Amino acid sequence: MKSYPTPHIDAKPGDFAKTVLMPGDPLRAKFISENFLEKPVLVNNVRGVQGYTGEYKNKKISVMASGMGMPSISIYSHELFNIFEVDNIIRIGSAGAMQDNINVRDIVIALSASTNSSMVERYGVPGHIAPTADFGLVEKCVQKAKEAGLNFHVGNILSSDTFYNFESYLPDDMKSARRWADMGVMAVEMEAAALYLNAQKAGKKAVAICTISDHLNRHDELTAKEREQSLTDMITLALETAADLEK
Repeated sequence: MKSYPTPHIDAKPGDFAKTVLMPGDPLRAKFISENFLEKPVLVNNVRGVQGYTGEYKNKKISVMASGMGMPSISIYSHELFNIFEVDNIIRIGSAGAMQDNINVRDIVIALSASTNSSMVERYGVPGHIAPTADFGLVEKCVQKAKEAGLNFHVGNILSSDTFYNFESYLPDDMKSARRWADMGVMAVEMEAAALYLNAQKAGKKAVAICTISDHLNRHDELTAKEREQSLTDMITLALETAADLEK
């Protein structure tokens, strides 16, 4: 039986659109609502995790923060999918590149999300399930990215449980980032795997779109101005994809 509000979302049935954009930062959700949505309404502010619903190109779209890390996005995406009847969640965030052909300002569309987290184990499958995006959402993102002329990459990313690593004393060929990169992983972030697992369990759809903010091998990183422009490209890509879902 569904009960409103939930412990983490103080909203009512119908407050959220069928498609929710999910940045990590609550202030990013506020920024998107104020600068990209028409008639935005604040529908959640529990713990300062802001959620808004408005319109983009006359389509009802919501944006709500996830917080940092897999436990946080797992809570919010579970409640959105299973209690508030959201069908699609598009994660938008930043990631660190692992491959030499991926540059800062590029966009990665995560077809799958490997992880070093034990999050996968809590689903109780007798093996190791692969956290995977919905192909239809990936396909729409790719189409919109091509139309916009963006530099983008599609493939496997890493959802890590840790932001800081303590491997500076190890030779390069033993560092975990190098070993993930050797398996073709494009970039690292901290949320997508948990989002994908929740979507798979609920029979819903999810995709993660990330802007490359830094490079793990070259130590490149975006300036403040470049970061603003690149995040705008990613936000617009997500909104265009979301609007295409709302017929």
